[in-house]
Amino acid sequence: MENLKLPIALVLAMAVQLAGGVWWVSQQAATIASLEKSVSEFASKMAVEESVNLKRDVQDNAMEIEYLWDETDELWEEVNSLSRTIMEITKLQQRVALLEAELKYINRDHNNMLDLKGDMK
Repeated sequence: MENLKLPIALVLAMAVQLAGGVWWVSQQAATIASLEKSVSEFASKMAVEESVNLKRDVQDNAMEIEYLWDETDELWEEVNSLSRTIMEITKLQQRVALLEAELKYINRDHNNMLDLKGDMK
């Protein structure tokens, strides 16, 4: 290997390949660094958007819950009103039943005492 002669073209080709390899690796490193920065910015942006969306959803849900509570209160008021109405109807039915019973006994006790013109017999 003492007298090893390399052609200049071969040495030059190897030097160009080595320079091209170094340039390609540096470009890849720059691309990776740029992508890392983009991913970091994108992740930060997504975190902010997620936070904003979460706050909006919480506010929407709070308003929906408040609306449902108001609706529930209105339903309870309607139930109370309906209950009072049913109670009043029941009282009226009891009074009508008592009046019917009294009328039945009055008619039974005074049957045939009055003629059709309302005169006494």
